[in-house]
Amino acid sequence: MAILVNEEKKLFTLNTKSTTYQMKVIDYGYLAHLYYGKRLDGDMSYVITHYDRGFSGNPNDAGEDRTFSMDNIPQEYSCYGNGDYRTPAFNMKDIEGVHGADLRYVSYEVLNEKYSLKGLPAAYTEGEKGETLKIVLMDDVNGVQVTLLYGVIEDKDVITRAAIVKNVSDADVFITKAASTSLDFVSGDYDIIHFHGRHAMERMFEREEITHGVKKIGSIRGTSSHQHSPFVMLADRAANEDHGDCYGISLLYSGSFNCEVEKDQTDQIRLNMGIQDEMFEYVLYPGSEFVTPEVAMVYSADGFADMTHKMHDLVRYNICRGEYKTKRRPVLINSWEAVYFDFDGDDIVNIAKKASELGVEMLVLDDGWFGVRNDDRSGLGDWFVNEDKMGGSMADVVKRVNDLGMKFGIWIEPEMISEKSRLFEEHPDFAFRIPGRKPVMSRSQLNLDFSRKEVVDCILEQMFKVFDQINVEYIKMDMNRSIANVYSITEGIQNNGTILYKYVLGVYDFMDRLQARYPKLFIEGCSGGGGRFDAGMMYYTPQIWCSDNTDAICRLDIQYGTSFGYPISVVGSHVSAVPNHQTGRITPFNTRAVVAMAGSFGYELDLNKVSDEEKEEVKTQIAAYKKYWDLMHNGLYYRLTDADKSKKIAAWSFVSRDKAETLVNIVTVDSFCNSPVPFVRVKGLDADATYVDEATGAEYSGQGLDQIGLPVPLKFGEYNAYQIHLVRK
Repeated sequence: MAILVNEEKKLFTLNTKSTTYQMKVIDYGYLAHLYYGKRLDGDMSYVITHYDRGFSGNPNDAGEDRTFSMDNIPQEYSCYGNGDYRTPAFNMKDIEGVHGADLRYVSYEVLNEKYSLKGLPAAYTEGEKGETLKIVLMDDVNGVQVTLLYGVIEDKDVITRAAIVKNVSDADVFITKAASTSLDFVSGDYDIIHFHGRHAMERMFEREEITHGVKKIGSIRGTSSHQHSPFVMLADRAANEDHGDCYGISLLYSGSFNCEVEKDQTDQIRLNMGIQDEMFEYVLYPGSEFVTPEVAMVYSADGFADMTHKMHDLVRYNICRGEYKTKRRPVLINSWEAVYFDFDGDDIVNIAKKASELGVEMLVLDDGWFGVRNDDRSGLGDWFVNEDKMGGSMADVVKRVNDLGMKFGIWIEPEMISEKSRLFEEHPDFAFRIPGRKPVMSRSQLNLDFSRKEVVDCILEQMFKVFDQINVEYIKMDMNRSIANVYSITEGIQNNGTILYKYVLGVYDFMDRLQARYPKLFIEGCSGGGGRFDAGMMYYTPQIWCSDNTDAICRLDIQYGTSFGYPISVVGSHVSAVPNHQTGRITPFNTRAVVAMAGSFGYELDLNKVSDEEKEEVKTQIAAYKKYWDLMHNGLYYRLTDADKSKKIAAWSFVSRDKAETLVNIVTVDSFCNSPVPFVRVKGLDADATYVDEATGAEYSGQGLDQIGLPVPLKFGEYNAYQIHLVRK
């Protein structure tokens, strides 16, 4: 059993293959957190200490005992209003507007399967063991019941958390904060590692010492955002890629989120993560429930690389779903950077024709095929084919593409509406707009109110009419603005704080229904690139366009930060034209391909316009991608250099799980005369084995590759790249 309960001690222990998580019901029915870390046996109750801390509140039950304070006790689900003045995980107010809660233990239940969440993504088990611990807490005064859910996937070293809040009273209550997880550490010096960014430069690695006070990151944009990732790490001060304690914490949610970490007056550390509490006030009517998103957690005593491998396996095998979960995706070409809005059906077929000759397997028609859509100022919401622009029916274009032996994919942006559209003329109330106030615009578009089922139904019905008539095998689902003007006529002013949460549920419902109608459909997520790149979205879209920035050198940093929490199988990455359309940088064709292969590979240009030499390179690149696909996607990923460019190179590798082979990828990011030879230490190999370079026949000892490294060739020119395939002799 992964879940052990000592009823006499009221001690709960969750064990995975190499980790232990423990909690206990202590005096007066409070649920205290004892431990999360390396697997151990025994009772960790001794970590609960009691001292009189000046101006720290004491529960009334404790009488004159001033040493018992929730302000000092590590907790499983901390509340505002019970004497704990640290950042709480949970807060609410009653019908009179009085804030606060006091949650006490009621009961527990153990299930021999991993829980799921209604309307929300959650890690699942398939052919492997999962268990669930439910712990029920209760506030008797307000009549609010909180069920803490703990999922254990033992072989993956994964523990998940979520909570269900239920109103069991006869009056309305309002949830104003409900984190998915709260982690308290009684000791240790930790850093927080998070991944900030902006549009076209997402998930930049940042490491900060946790000092006294509160550090808060998150999003109030309605999406998980380009600016911060809902994946963070806690790491021992000395931890690095190969050594030290670290925790990976990933929120399976695609909306506004909040992560806060606090070092308190006695040097204890608390981390809360969950839905954003700004603009959040969820009304619970008598008998109704609120379900928090899930958080997935992994721990490693062996540094970042081991933590990454565990998180990658979780996302790839226990979060992603669908036909292409583990199947090689078609090598595709996307029309966007080739033609933007300026095309007709013949142009699209001509792009497909040349691409098919070179080995590309799928054509994706991007923005501009629907409504009146010749720029980004009109047409969104009108999901019917512009046959005048296409020069005929979409079915004809798709057939012509299919006749070339290619699959067909298409771009949509279902959550948006243009003021210049038929849908807006007929249903202006479908858009988020605040009565009496002119809306904040972004990209000349407004957000549709996906918290309303009738709006989701309207968009789906339009798209079904199109997709039912064509052989569509792939959809790129985009979302190109942050949410503002938040108001819904179905909620009204009294309950505006529920809208953004219900909006996300509406998006999830949209994707579930789309997938149900077309079971073999492959959906790629996108939000201006990486603006909604989170594990929640990966439950519905097993691939996400990593960034609108296709510059290979910028992508090194973007894909480096992304790699900590997400496997390359979810990373959409393409070879684009030069000078690059975002930066103007010129990089070699081979370098663009090597970088793009650290993801699901494709092209973002018109292959009719490249040289004959580059056309031959395309064939070689596609052959290499297919050859190494299993190694790259199912092997273990290692970062061989960090984001600091002082070494003048960036390197990463893929290692087969039996250590029989590795593919080492190296890009030079700076060039200068008379350079010293850089060496890249190759990780994860058999130290006692000899490895042979498949291309040159050169032999290397596994121990030497780990301790000294692989010499990087010195080649004239900028931004050179190398793929070195080493096979155990």
